This record gives sequence, structure tokens and C-alpha cells, in this order.
Amino acid sequence: MRAFMIGRWQPFHNGHLTIVKKIANEVDELIIGVGSAQKSHTLNNPFTAGERTMMIIKALKKFGFPYYVIPINDIDFNAVWVSYVEALTPPFDVVYTGNALVKELFEERDYVVKKPKLYNRKEYSGTEIRRRILNDEEWKHLVPEEVVDVINEIDGENRIKRLSKTD
Repeated sequence: MRAFMIGRWQPFHNGHLTIVKKIANEVDELIIGVGSAQKSHTLNNPFTAGERTMMIIKALKKFGFPYYVIPINDIDFNAVWVSYVEALTPPFDVVYTGNALVKELFEERDYVVKKPKLYNRKEYSGTEIRRRILNDEEWKHLVPEEVVDVINEIDGENRIKRLSKTD
């Protein structure tokens, strides 16, 4: 069985990792959609699709389960969004999401949709991690070490700080 899940992964954090590992125990293969792939260089979406893809691939490499990482742009046309996703991805049998709209759209197309359990949502949140980076607070313990490496490689901390200063 092949599963699909989508997120913005801004950045990919330990809550995401916990969910991915749990799903990987339930399915044969996992398709990870990098949502809002066209968005980057804003406070809510500071990282590019390529950078987010690197974060995910590097963080999951050591676990050895089969997965695909596929960037998916927003199309702002909900009635055809599932068909759009299907055109970009390998076929899949089940969808994992906590997003009510994503759940509704896939269920309308007769997909089985499961809601993953969220872990420590107060700290494992891209919003919280970006806030901590902006305020020079500890954040590195909230993401896999490989994600820290990617953020360091791209000077992501300073990018977020620079973005906060734009009008």
C-alpha cells in the first residue's frame, strides 16, 4: 500500500518526523508532498521547495523505508486539486492529513483518509520554530540534526531575520 501526505514543512521538524516514521510502519511506500512549493522567502514560508526537499531527504535517509518527495504548487482551484496531485505523484491508496479541506477533497474522490496523531504541537510547529529563530531562542532540539545542517548551509536563520525587516 502506498500513502500520500502533504505539508509545507517550513521547516521539517521532529513532530513531522515522528508522524512519518509511524506512517512508514503502516504502509509500503510514502509519498511526501511539499505543499505551497512555489512559496519561499516570506516569514511564513522562508524556505524554497528545494530546501524543504533536502531537509526531508536528509532527515529520512537513515531510516531506510521507501518514500518519494514531490513538490506541489498551490493552484487555488479546489475542485480539481486532487486530480492535480494525482498527475504529479505515483498512484496512492490512502491519504494522511490533519487538514480539514484536504480531507474533504480526497474523501469526495473516495480516498481513505486517516488523521495522524500530532505530537507536542505546542513546540513541534513550524510557526513556533520560526518564531524562536527570529528571537534568538533555542530551536535546534525541535528539528532533526540534518535539518539544522540544511538551515545552516543556506544561512536560514539570517534569512528569516532579514525577512522580518522587510515591509
